[in-house]
Amino acid sequence: MISTEQIEIQSIVVHNVGNKLNDEGIRFSKSELRTDESIHDLLLTYFFSPFKSNEYYNLYHESDIKLNEVFSYVSDIFDNPEALFDQSENLAKHLYEQSVHPKVKGGELYVAYFHDCILDGETVDAVGLFKSETKETFLKVYPKNDGYYIESEAGINIHKLDKGCLIFNIEREKGYLVSVIDNLNKGGEAQYWIDHFLHVQPRKDEYYQTKNVLNMCKSFVLDKFPEQFDVSKADQAEMLNKSVKFFKDNDNFDLDDYANEVMQAPDMISSFKSYKTEFEVEHDLKLSDNFDISNTAVKKQSKFFKSIIKLDKNFHIYVHSDSQQITKGFDQASGMNYYQLFFKEES
Repeated sequence: MISTEQIEIQSIVVHNVGNKLNDEGIRFSKSELRTDESIHDLLLTYFFSPFKSNEYYNLYHESDIKLNEVFSYVSDIFDNPEALFDQSENLAKHLYEQSVHPKVKGGELYVAYFHDCILDGETVDAVGLFKSETKETFLKVYPKNDGYYIESEAGINIHKLDKGCLIFNIEREKGYLVSVIDNLNKGGEAQYWIDHFLHVQPRKDEYYQTKNVLNMCKSFVLDKFPEQFDVSKADQAEMLNKSVKFFKDNDNFDLDDYANEVMQAPDMISSFKSYKTEFEVEHDLKLSDNFDISNTAVKKQSKFFKSIIKLDKNFHIYVHSDSQQITKGFDQASGMNYYQLFFKEES
């Protein structure tokens, strides 16, 4: 996690970058932004408060990382912080070249150099790239004569950063450690910030492994499991619960331990291990058989493990544990399916 208690903004430059397709151009600043202490604190809130995830990325390029424009410009800033102003112009030009989708909005691009960011206990410098595309209307009320006067003004909500990127000065050879925000990522225009401007790929750490292996387990239970075995929705729900429980109860993931504890039956274990290979090929992933489990990833992904049996539009059955306490049948008289639920007491 990122701690902001000691962060100092050494320098910051703002440019306005328009939509190239609409020929809106770039409005370059002629000097760095100067702020007082109160504005400094507001900017830190604006820039850092959205970065709450432990999911990280690396800048990359298919042939040579040095050909990634953002990597090249940011590396020059880290080597010589005085180069921030010149490189901010290069970054603005690069962003403009990627802003060619008709729905891309123009806005302010902030390029900032931060001292003393504390990332997981380690103190590092960082370069921040932020873009504000959305303006909101604020009301200003102030006293005048014997009453009050009210007027409106367009501005930026410091609690709603549109797009952001923090590039930390570590793991340079891998494309730096990068955290990314895109709160307007809807439609085809979303690619221009993450894919085209930054050009990042997920960092293959414990968060990456935990997230993708959980998705693989879920996909197996919901898709492959019922294809190959005679299982009910209740069996699937129980398997999902067992999967999440394994990840919550263990600090380390081991493929054999997971398969033996959750799948148990030899034919299911064999099917699951074969499916892992299929999943890797289909999603272009390389998943480890053994890794440290990220609790943050488990907490986030477990929200999508819904152990629910939906019955028409009338009932939902939530299955939390033993699927043997729920049985399915068919009523000949009504021509309808039914479930029997066995329990000791109501609560």
